[in-house]
This record gives sequence, C-alpha cells and structure tokens, in this order.
Amino acid sequence: MTAEKTLGEREIIQLLLEKFQPSPMPIPSGDDVSAVDLGGGRLAVLKVDMLVGKTDMPPGMTAYQAARKAVVMAVSDFAAKGVRPRAALVGLGLPRYGSRKVKSLAEGLRDAARQYGLSLIGGDTNEAGDLVITVAALGFCGKGRLLLRGGAKPGDLLAVTGPFGRTAAGLKILLENLKAPGNLREKLLRPVFTPEARLQVGLRLRRLGATAAIDSSDGLAWSLRELAVASGVGFSVHRLPLAPEAKAFADLHRLDPFDLTFYGGEEYELVVTLDPRRFRRGWEKRWGLQVIGRAVEQGGLVFEEKDVRRTIQPRGWEHFKARRRGRKLA
Repeated sequence: MTAEKTLGEREIIQLLLEKFQPSPMPIPSGDDVSAVDLGGGRLAVLKVDMLVGKTDMPPGMTAYQAARKAVVMAVSDFAAKGVRPRAALVGLGLPRYGSRKVKSLAEGLRDAARQYGLSLIGGDTNEAGDLVITVAALGFCGKGRLLLRGGAKPGDLLAVTGPFGRTAAGLKILLENLKAPGNLREKLLRPVFTPEARLQVGLRLRRLGATAAIDSSDGLAWSLRELAVASGVGFSVHRLPLAPEAKAFADLHRLDPFDLTFYGGEEYELVVTLDPRRFRRGWEKRWGLQVIGRAVEQGGLVFEEKDVRRTIQPRGWEHFKARRRGRKLA
C-alpha cells in the first residue's frame, strides 16, 4: 500500500476550505484577516494566529518572548489591512509549568497588548504536550477601508516598511551555529526574539496611497507571490531591501544576500503597493517606506538591478514542509 503524501500548510488550508464551503465574506478567503458584515457600512475584522513551541520558538527564546511574539503575529496581520485590533481572546495549551514560567507568559501577553493598544478580554487554558498560544483578535472598520491583497495595478510602486535579512541571519546563528561578532550577533538576534508589528504605518497606508498590502511573516518572496496572484500582476524588483547587518553577516559567511532577503521569513514587515500619483519621496524617511520596484502586467517575479537579472522563486516558510526550527522551553 502506497504511503499517503504529507500535505503542506497551504494544501491543508485549501482542502479545509473546500469542505467548509464558507458563506460569502466581505473579503476573499486566504487574505491576512477575515471579516463579517455588521450592516450599516461596518465590518468586524477577525484573525486567529497560533504559536507552537516546536515550530515557532527558536533556541533561547523565553516564555515571555514567546507570548509577546504570539500577539505580534496577530497584530501584524491587522497592520497589513490598515485596521487597529481592539480586543483579543487567548488560548493557552500548557505543559506542566511552574508559577515562574506562567507568570512570564502572562507578562509577555500583557506587555504586547499594552504596546499595541489591545485589550485581552478572556480565553481558555488546557494541558498540552507542548506550548501552544492562540490569539484571536478583533477589530472594526468601515466598508471599503480594508486594504486587501488584490488591489495592485500595473505601474503601482512596490514598497516595504523596513529592510529584510536580519531574522534569516539570526536564525542561522541559532539553528546552524554560524558565528558573528558580539554587536552584530545582538542586532541579528533582536528581531528573532522581539519582533515588532508595523501597526502605526499600517494604519496610515490608505492615506499614503496604498492599493494592496500583505504581512511578510512567510518571507518576502512568498508575500510577493501572494500579492501577484491576488492582484493578477507581476513584480519587477530593482532594489534589494537588505539590512546592513544582514549584508555584513552574508559577507562574513559568504552567503547569498539575495537568499537572505527573499527567503527568510518572520520579519513582520509590510509589503505594499502604492499609487505612484500619490506617493511622495519624503514618505520613505517619515514612514520608513522603501520603494523597491513596480507592479507589471506580465506575470512572474523578477529582480533586476544593473546587469543582474534573477527570478524570485515563489517559496518561503510553510508549516508541515519546512524543517522544525524551534524547541520546547526548558
């Protein structure tokens, strides 16, 4: 008897959607968030994110950092839609922890909620073989205010809210034992252990002329692919948004900066398309937006800079396919 093929996360989601046959929603299935029409021109915006110790906690991550990261994961998806999350429920699956570790988890959830103006209003706890933190967040917006993945048009500018590569380099330090000098090591590990959601700029994207946006936690290459498919466009990238620290790490270990930039993941930057008629250059400095390319009519993802032309492969982090990168809390 032939062994059944193990499915990846995206194949699982597709099979589930086929079985559920969800009722029509104000936004397409598969975007960063879901929504319910409340009537009167208002939407309830919802998102569920799950952090699991074995796959989402790299070596050295504390209980406090894991709890904080779980909130950041959900907030980042709201940021990509231009919506402020207002409240959240938290589900905790816990091994048999002592009071110190449980207090650290609570403090991480509390501090992240305070940072992003989110009220934690309840949840559930249960015993589990590994740490599991589920955050179900809720926000509200007017119809037509939600920034979707499918609004990009040929000629739109392609921008990101910050540089890439630091998290990919940091994970190589933790998982592959690559070395870095003390100061560089600290700068590369910081975004791994204490990521930041770009909520403030996300809330302003509509006013800045954004036409589409996505959270980049699955990697820049995959985020571009998702925007391209949803909008029916391709992307020509002419500027590599590589962090200086990641460039130094790549030089140190003779790594390809292209790979660190596009195929890392967990950076929680926003990938945005912008109407060029409304964009102002001063916004790059003021809001941290870095224009890296354009949407084009032809399908495909291409990096073109001077005499270099490379295809951006549509790949990134995917649960059930990528090798495990975390470990249980000690």
